[in-house]
Amino acid sequence: MNSETIKNLVKDWRVALLLVLVVGSLIGIYLAPPNPEKGLEGNLQFGLDLEGGSWLQMEFQSVVVTYSTDGSVGNLIENLRTGLDADVIQIDQNHLEIRKSVSRADLEPIFAESDASIVGYQKGVSALTADEVKRILSDKVNALGMQDARINLLTPTGSDYPQYVRIELAGVDMATAQEIVGKQGLFEIRIQTTGNETEHVLYGDQITSVGVPQRDPGTQEWGVGFSLSDAGAEAFRNAAIEHGAVDNPRAHYLMMLLDNETVYSAPLSGELAAQIRSGPVRSLSASTGLGDEGLEEAQALQVHLRAGALPVKVDIVGSGSVPAALGEQFKMVVLIAGVLALLTVGVVVYYRYREPSIVIPMLAVNFSEIVILLGIARYFVQLDLATIAGLIAVVGTGIDQLVIITDEVLHEGRVPSPNLYLKRYGRALGIIFASAATVFIAMLPLALMDLSTLRGFAIITILGVLIGILVTRPAYGKIIMAILSK
Repeated sequence: MNSETIKNLVKDWRVALLLVLVVGSLIGIYLAPPNPEKGLEGNLQFGLDLEGGSWLQMEFQSVVVTYSTDGSVGNLIENLRTGLDADVIQIDQNHLEIRKSVSRADLEPIFAESDASIVGYQKGVSALTADEVKRILSDKVNALGMQDARINLLTPTGSDYPQYVRIELAGVDMATAQEIVGKQGLFEIRIQTTGNETEHVLYGDQITSVGVPQRDPGTQEWGVGFSLSDAGAEAFRNAAIEHGAVDNPRAHYLMMLLDNETVYSAPLSGELAAQIRSGPVRSLSASTGLGDEGLEEAQALQVHLRAGALPVKVDIVGSGSVPAALGEQFKMVVLIAGVLALLTVGVVVYYRYREPSIVIPMLAVNFSEIVILLGIARYFVQLDLATIAGLIAVVGTGIDQLVIITDEVLHEGRVPSPNLYLKRYGRALGIIFASAATVFIAMLPLALMDLSTLRGFAIITILGVLIGILVTRPAYGKIIMAILSK
């Protein structure tokens, strides 16, 4: 093609759109934000398979009971709470959620005493509780910047209620994963009185909001701001005055505990002591230090302050990890597989047409489709082995559809007139749209289901189909028409 033909091609909206999306995708992968230390990986997010990391599977310590009663439901719930020392939630008029792992045999006497009987018994939690657990866990991992951490509720076959929750954390070792996710319990703030003695001030339910880690412009120290309820602020002020913290703040440390383990400890500042003397203070800030270490401590403290305890106790019943070195090896294997797939497709296509002017644009358009797909997917999908399989599938189906366009246009081995070209091109697009619709319908249920591996594969496949029929196929049609018309 001469320069005039190329200029006309670039001015066509279909080709221009393709070029704009390719450039935008490259900017998103490598320049928004710049990440030179990652090399070719850029800003792509990798999953557990390719980045290394850990997974945990936790079991809800709870049961759901179907019951019938001729007496008071309120009395039944109160008897269960008292007898089991556990939270009991009424799901509906026939179901109770008992937030404790207890056998049916242990429940039956309490039901009998309350003029009630057990109709059905299943381990697990209600859908509302399961969603709340998933939300809290998501808040914990998202607060640490772990994009697209996979959290899935698992319901055993034959059961109506989720019994397990599984979470996958890429780039996180097992000890850290258990610290972030597995740890849950009572958050408490205490104040130092004399010596090593401390006194209770308030619990986590008095914390109404938590800010993001920020660096003080003056001291350059990292810290986390949080707010207390009116009752919490009053309790904090009373404790500080009663134990002399407002008079000698440096001698009275404020301690934050999770499950009776200290997660933060620092003396009151003189400024805060003066404010407390004047009245209750709702807005507080906990400083964690300088540099990267201070930032990491601020992020961890933010999780403890914001997330609180899970509504139901969970036990870790399964875990596993992929070493980072093995993840790097998988990346190399996947890269080789992708390159080989593209080269193999190129060889087969060249064998069919024996014309570089057709093969090179076909491969270039197919490669641009992958670039656009990665540029979009990098914002909300982690790349793991399943999503890479989806990318390879997109390469195959993309070339297949480009071959359909080329074969329809070159029907009978001759270059058609413009009118005939448009007719054949429209027929090829009809075949491609029908095929794309079939793939879309087949993949949609998998994309909507909460199954981590299959969901990633389905999302990538659907995105590839949409990019193909909306962007790359129309652009290729214009390009191949310009090539053949010469």
